[in-house]
Amino acid sequence: LLAETCAGCHGTDGASVGPATPTLAGLHGEYFVEVMKGYRDGKAFGTIMNRIAKGYSDEEISQMASFFTAKKFVPAKQAFDQKLADAGAKYHDKWCEKCHSEGGKILADEEYYIMAGQWTPYLKYTLLDFKEGRREMPKKMKEKFDAMVKKEGDKGLEALLAYYASQQ
Repeated sequence: LLAETCAGCHGTDGASVGPATPTLAGLHGEYFVEVMKGYRDGKAFGTIMNRIAKGYSDEEISQMASFFTAKKFVPAKQAFDQKLADAGAKYHDKWCEKCHSEGGKILADEEYYIMAGQWTPYLKYTLLDFKEGRREMPKKMKEKFDAMVKKEGDKGLEALLAYYASQQ
């Protein structure tokens, strides 16, 4: 019942159909809890979620996390530039594969976020939030992200986004 309140934006069973809204299905439960509490407690930047999350207790957030974790991740069907995606695959292998393995589909170590198949606009906004300091990056990610942006620039980020979009 709690998760049904998320369906309007995040889709039935957490399978988003909107380009700026992430798919929740299949997310690691700890990641879901961390992000929801961050929104609720004002530690995570949000446009709407920071207001919505205030209505949930720790127990309710944990129950929603269990629900979405048990659902199968559904990759977004979206257009992408194949040439950019091919370049992005190389950038992913060099900069991201250690934590977001198998092309961003599997999560390694304590990393919890699936990149492959997530909506491109959502990922773009999230990366911008990280880049501009509105959202805190884990230390390992920040080191890799900063090095990649310094070496590859915004074109590298666009190529990565195309690669993740291609993972359908």
